[in-house]
Amino acid sequence: MSEANILTPQGWIRGHLIHHEGKVTAIDGSPCDPADNDLPYLLPGFIDLHVHGGGGKDIMQGSEAFETIARTHMRFGTTSLLATTMTAPSAEIRDVLEQLGRYARQRPAGSARVLGVHLEGPYINPGKLGAQPNFAHTALLSEIEQYLELAPIRVITIAPEVAGHNDLIRALSARGIRMQIGHTLGSYEEGVAAMAAGATSFTHLYNAMSPLHHREPGIVGAALAHAQYAELIPDLLHVHPGAMRVALRSIPCLYCVTDSTAAAGMPDGEYKLGSHTVTKCLGGVRLPDGTLAGSTLTMDQALRNLVKIGLPLADASQRLSQFPADYLGLPERGRLQPGSWADSVRLDRALKLTAVMVEGEELDFQDA
Repeated sequence: MSEANILTPQGWIRGHLIHHEGKVTAIDGSPCDPADNDLPYLLPGFIDLHVHGGGGKDIMQGSEAFETIARTHMRFGTTSLLATTMTAPSAEIRDVLEQLGRYARQRPAGSARVLGVHLEGPYINPGKLGAQPNFAHTALLSEIEQYLELAPIRVITIAPEVAGHNDLIRALSARGIRMQIGHTLGSYEEGVAAMAAGATSFTHLYNAMSPLHHREPGIVGAALAHAQYAELIPDLLHVHPGAMRVALRSIPCLYCVTDSTAAAGMPDGEYKLGSHTVTKCLGGVRLPDGTLAGSTLTMDQALRNLVKIGLPLADASQRLSQFPADYLGLPERGRLQPGSWADSVRLDRALKLTAVMVEGEELDFQDA
């Protein structure tokens, strides 16, 4: 692999990354300041914990869609992801999870690694569906245990104000599942209580949750005051840059997701989002009533957007790689150092993606 400015946990190294059998074995070089040369950047591969679709396909369409989605996001630098479900009838969720469980056991060549599942619904408040179909219901431990037998569920979005949900947060977080607060009308106090029960993050911060008011801080206030982690959609459409800056100052390990739909990587037109039909136009995806319905964002554009609003490149990179890996408890991903997975993205000085490597497989965009 040619010489580059390599971002490591210890800082920038001008040199070469060496890998064998999918893992980084060495980084050969010396400390540098990228401003002193014109070499490209080599960053850890992007990790997207909220992916509904891409390349014209939606996760809820089942196994025939998974590889298209994983290959599409790889082309934009995502080296691993969580397949994210929509709110749907239980039988439909079970069917998709069973297929995802089989798919996640392997990684087809030229594809991002599917690390597991983010169950975004159905345990949300029906009064704050956003673009979720109206199949919300109260969480039942027996139902979730059935789901856990089918697929590696790593993240569950839940509305804490629903009766019984804090007990579920406590039980499931003790089993290592990351419980996220989202699609909620909860109060500040209910958000804080959910965090005390074990909730560890917030789903697409600001969107589909009770807002911050100085006398009623809401769920947004609970996140800004207390959270270590939260996800944010940095497409400059879902959240104003000023609100992004507030979150970046307040939440130490704020990480970024795409919340991407089937429309990601595709031209304007109509696409599926669960049981909904959505329209891509003017850089966004919307329901017929104008409600934002996921995004068309890709992780390479997320990086450029973060730099555009003023983040140093190294900080922006952390929020797309190391922080989501840390959140899931995956120390061998999200960073470039000996022993880590050889997942990387190469960008030119304009931050245009020029190459990607997944678990040591160097991928040719022309064939992806």
